[in-house]
Amino acid sequence: MKIIFSGGGTLGPVTPLLAIAEVIQDQYPDAEFLWVGTKRGPEKALVQEWGIRFVSLTSGKFRRYLSVWNVVDIARIGIGFFQSIRLLWRERPDMCVSAGGFISVPLHSAAWLLGIPTWIHQQDLQIGLANKLMKPTATLITTALEQQLSYFPKRKTRWLGNPVRREILHNHSGKAKEKLKLEPDLPVLFITGGGTGSLRVNQLTVEALPHLHSVCQIIHLSGRERPQELVERAANSFQGRYHLYKFFTTQMKDAYAAADIVISRGGFGTLTEVAALGKVAIIIPKPGHQVQNVSFLEKKGAVISVNEKTADGNYLAKIIKQLLADPVQQRQLKYNLQKLLPPAKDEDILEAVDYLVSR
Repeated sequence: MKIIFSGGGTLGPVTPLLAIAEVIQDQYPDAEFLWVGTKRGPEKALVQEWGIRFVSLTSGKFRRYLSVWNVVDIARIGIGFFQSIRLLWRERPDMCVSAGGFISVPLHSAAWLLGIPTWIHQQDLQIGLANKLMKPTATLITTALEQQLSYFPKRKTRWLGNPVRREILHNHSGKAKEKLKLEPDLPVLFITGGGTGSLRVNQLTVEALPHLHSVCQIIHLSGRERPQELVERAANSFQGRYHLYKFFTTQMKDAYAAADIVISRGGFGTLTEVAALGKVAIIIPKPGHQVQNVSFLEKKGAVISVNEKTADGNYLAKIIKQLLADPVQQRQLKYNLQKLLPPAKDEDILEAVDYLVSR
């Protein structure tokens, strides 16, 4: 069995597919995987860490507004389409699987033309443009939330939940703290702006540090594509309890395991992992579809949302201190998030794979 996964630009479309690959590999040890990603995204390092072959194709961005770059990107998408046909003809996969991302659109279009089954997985509450474009030709569509089923054709859509990597789930907090050189008895915050990082999350973190140094220790994943001067100055000023990293691959599991509270953007890949681990989540959604994700969860009492436009570091520190002092609220947030975002079951993933193989 050969499967081509695609997605990138950020790690949002990547982590659930890695979880799917893990389940397939256990059931079918001889399965072969290939990953199609972007040329400059953060996904290449993570995918190759998993031992999966990686190739990049030409792709363009689909803009919903007038721009001269739309003309350029139409040409790039066309090039990517013909590159995809050549790749698929050479590799002859049994299926193509995507969780969104513009890189997947020409690939899945070419797969449909060649009669190769395709599977798209929808994570975010709002349907992304890439999945909208792939929806008509997809053989199978799965969703992270039951509420999303109505957005897709009933005959080929299933509620799956969001796949979660096993390495994230099976880790010990004490051992993780030792690896990361953390104090064993002091609460831990894990702050991440996503696979490419977030300048605004970094700014809020640095502003909050003076108010937090005495009450907790911080793992801060700043993102290697973001300016580092601000956070590096903070690292020099708050040595000992502020631990700065630019990028994680397999170390992500240790940061999750050690954390008492996770502060992140609002992509469903991260939210599902936080839910599966039973962590408290403070979410700073990126303007756009993430706001809808987080608004839905906040109304259900599952996360605490912080508006990046109106909040400052003092406010963020205040929220953190209140949470650390309120174990009852922590337990309620964990319970509600786990209830709303159950992880995908291995048997359902394998059922989807078997369905596509039989097509």
